[in-house]
Amino acid sequence: MAKILDGKKTSNSIKEEIKTHVKRIVSKGKRPPHLVAVLVGEDGASQTYVSNKVISCRQVGFKSSLIKLPYDIKEEKLLNEISKLNNNKDIDGFIVQLPLPDHIDEDKVLLSISPNKDVDGFNPTNFGKMSLNMETFIPATPYGIIELFERYNIKTSGKHTVVIGRSNIVGRPISILMSRKAEPGNSTVTIVHSRTKNLESFTKNADIIISALGVPNFLKAHMVKDGVVIIDVGITRVKDSNRSKGYVIKGDVDFDSVKEKASYITPVPGGVGPMTIVSLLQNTLKAYENN
Repeated sequence: MAKILDGKKTSNSIKEEIKTHVKRIVSKGKRPPHLVAVLVGEDGASQTYVSNKVISCRQVGFKSSLIKLPYDIKEEKLLNEISKLNNNKDIDGFIVQLPLPDHIDEDKVLLSISPNKDVDGFNPTNFGKMSLNMETFIPATPYGIIELFERYNIKTSGKHTVVIGRSNIVGRPISILMSRKAEPGNSTVTIVHSRTKNLESFTKNADIIISALGVPNFLKAHMVKDGVVIIDVGITRVKDSNRSKGYVIKGDVDFDSVKEKASYITPVPGGVGPMTIVSLLQNTLKAYENN
């Protein structure tokens, strides 16, 4: 029976560490760190994510601001807003919540964010530095996963890690971090995805599986070996008329069956999600200190 990697509990203890740090800063007469979130449109999931980030900022004593922009905003106007944030010395870091509307070029937006304020770690400058194992902002979800390995003292050196999914937000960066010359790291990494033939042959031999696919209950017990470490990044709203919200949140992993074989496993919700938000706070604190 697997030990639960409790992201909620771990993130709360990190928040306490940040809160103590911020109190020390403010006691010296300095301003607290300031994080800004930019939200384009009315997407329900995005609004939830952003409001959770704002609440977390308040919990640790950060200043936080939310800039809400209409769905039909012109790309040029959005880039203009980003330019203002780049040049505002009282703002340490900011995020532009993804996904963006189809008429806006996501890459152009990410490129326009100053690398010094890119606390999401998506700007190519920061991504490149991370690839070269240089000091930089690590994308929040991979950062949160690395923190879980570290705080639960899970050894990754010499292990075979299989990453399911190759997105620039999770799959690619976590594959780089897991193979870097460090601990956590020093792992042999295989990336599998929708075009991988006989995907099961890879997951069955994995010591660690990090799944960021977005397909509910995809990973079943027969696809993994005994003692595997499971990190479930998937978060999908599945319709459920018995729930007050009308949906239930499901991960990529068939939790009930896989937990019987795994040594460690993250729940959904309450696993990687809270760690993503606290990693954003850690990046903002770093941006403040750099600033």
